Amino acid sequence: MSSMLSRATAERRRQAADVLDDLTTVLALGGVRLPSVEVDWEHGRLTGCYLVSLGSARAVELLRIVDLLRKGLRYERLTHDD
Repeated sequence: MSSMLSRATAERRRQAADVLDDLTTVLALGGVRLPSVEVDWEHGRLTGCYLVSLGSARAVELLRIVDLLRKGLRYERLTHDD
């Protein structure tokens, strides 16, 4: 990667790494582990757009994520209704 492109995409790389870390941490706190979640560094290197691939997961893991999202949405609705 050219140094100019590297400098231009440094914040995007940091953001992708940070969001991946945040996601895996929050999921772990909820009892969920996605075994193949990762940043697609190659795609980012080629395009400057760093994608987070959630990969494959067992249905039981996805059911837990759906449950956590529903609970989070209910909580958000309760705390943000005026």
